[in-house]
Amino acid sequence: MNKTYKLAIVGATGLVGRTALKILEEKNLPNFEYKLFCSKKSAGTKIKFLGKEYIAQELTENSFDEGFDFAIFSAGAEVAKKFAPIAVNKGTIVIDNSSFYRMNKGVPLVVPEVNPQKIFENNGIIANPNCSTIQAVLPIKALNDKYSIKRIVFSTYQ
Repeated sequence: MNKTYKLAIVGATGLVGRTALKILEEKNLPNFEYKLFCSKKSAGTKIKFLGKEYIAQELTENSFDEGFDFAIFSAGAEVAKKFAPIAVNKGTIVIDNSSFYRMNKGVPLVVPEVNPQKIFENNGIIANPNCSTIQAVLPIKALNDKYSIKRIVFSTYQ
């Protein structure tokens, strides 16, 4: 019998959260149950996902009490700062899309196509770089594998 995993999507009603839902829908992962969380202002929003209608619920200090295996956080640094530790303390592995944990030495910064092995070095939280960095490191990794790049100066203006 296969285990069913519980996945929380934090920030599900925002642009990045909805994009995560779209990708999850494309992947159609077997054995996953989903719960969608949002701000108080967006609570009650109905979202069609995987052929079902989900109602986004307000994220609170008790949201992780029911136990989740994983949570994707796409709700900004302040939400990650407050709620990711709560989720981790309840046994959830958090994948954070905000800037809050990106430079934390105890949190692996992961781009799956570049350093997937780093996910196993987590203490409950996995960070990912911002969108500009992710797009840049994919070709840089390929170039580095072939030519051993010594230095890159990279600037973005967002």
